[in-house]
Amino acid sequence: MARRRTGTDMTRTEIILGGAALALYLVVLPLTAEPLFDGIERLFALSLGEDVRDAAYYYILFALTAAALWGYFGRTTRAFFDHAWRTLGNVGLGLVAFYGLNELSWRILRMAAGGQVNLNDQAILARMGDAPRTTILIVVFLAPVVEEALFRGYVFGNLREYSRAAAYLASSLLFAGMHVWQFVVLQHNLAYLPVMLQYVAPGLVMAWVYERSENLWGSVLLHGLVNALAVWSAL
Repeated sequence: MARRRTGTDMTRTEIILGGAALALYLVVLPLTAEPLFDGIERLFALSLGEDVRDAAYYYILFALTAAALWGYFGRTTRAFFDHAWRTLGNVGLGLVAFYGLNELSWRILRMAAGGQVNLNDQAILARMGDAPRTTILIVVFLAPVVEEALFRGYVFGNLREYSRAAAYLASSLLFAGMHVWQFVVLQHNLAYLPVMLQYVAPGLVMAWVYERSENLWGSVLLHGLVNALAVWSAL
């Protein structure tokens, strides 16, 4: 008799499509989005502002991720409603752990990288000044769903069947690397690599919340809440 799938299990088809979505997110779209938007501008004689480009980029990612993992989203949503209070409790614990580990990682980063600033955070703050509504939509809603579905749901959830340690390590390192690799590679700035430390701790905490909650929405809520508090503190 086949085992009933839980809120964190994926089918073979979802694993294949999820891998394609992860590759699009990590490599394909970051390298092709700007030429694509430039081509659209030339073809239709348009001028696409940065806010329009950012919104379109994340709407595309959101749509592709949702399409690839549609069945998984349904199962994990049902699991959330079955254990909503436990999930919310885990989000609260995760929030405390996040700020504790984030302070520790920030201190380690200062020792490792001196005055190296977080360019991703600076870019978000700049967008907040130019297009606050679009930035909030992306940072608080779209990005947490996409990133949690791919890094926690896909990478962590599937690797955990073989090794919990590998699942925590791989999902957190990929999550951290995604936030810094473009600055390292495109700007040829290897000195920026230590900034990954600032994202490893959040990745570990969100994986922990995902595992304890047994559904995706715990880590999504934590991710969105942390980002919302960061945006609010920057206003």
